[in-house]
Amino acid sequence: MTFVVTDACIQCRHTDCVDVCPMSCFHEGPNFLAINPDQCIDCSMCVPLCPVGAIYSEHDLPADQRHFLALNAELSRRPDWLPLMQAKGPLPDHAQWAGHPDRLSLLRR
Repeated sequence: MTFVVTDACIQCRHTDCVDVCPMSCFHEGPNFLAINPDQCIDCSMCVPLCPVGAIYSEHDLPADQRHFLALNAELSRRPDWLPLMQAKGPLPDHAQWAGHPDRLSLLRR
């Protein structure tokens, strides 16, 4: 099992979760974080640290977020999405996106 970063992370990219990940499985893109499912050990330490509730266990993913399981796997394996080893803060305009649904069209690869 793995944990999955979902829609609420797009345009926010809070990185509080990175500091507690014992496996360094978060990979950073321009406006999103992805979890590498091959590295995730299902510890759940990242979940309570996400201020926007963007991280779910794959078994608890809401139906409308299921596609993020494959998307995390794909993006975390891209050579240009490097592992993020320490928190660095959210994107500058993160506050304006809080609570906005359906941001997938805004994802930059």
